[in-house]
Amino acid sequence: MSISLPVLLLMLGCALVTWVPRVVPFILVRNIQLPDVVLRWLAYIPVCILSALVLESLFEAEEKFVTFDWLNLLAFIPTLFVAIWTKSLSKTVIVGVVTMAILRLLI
Repeated sequence: MSISLPVLLLMLGCALVTWVPRVVPFILVRNIQLPDVVLRWLAYIPVCILSALVLESLFEAEEKFVTFDWLNLLAFIPTLFVAIWTKSLSKTVIVGVVTMAILRLLI
């Protein structure tokens, strides 16, 4: 399979557009001491990310009704507590994955 120049340039452009907004903030605040209020606010980002990613999977659309996906809801509860308690994204993800694995094994 060959790639034409326009497709290659498009892929490089997409990579750049994805990379720049992720790296530039780190470069800008690398040598700056952020205020405590900003640091406290940033501490809640793992919980916000978890909520945004998981909230969609808690509900199922069945024709005209919206119901809970009970298995996901059962895994979400301990995961949410770990996220709030530790504010650690890695611990939160580990608890969520392990909880879901145990639930799928048992149910």
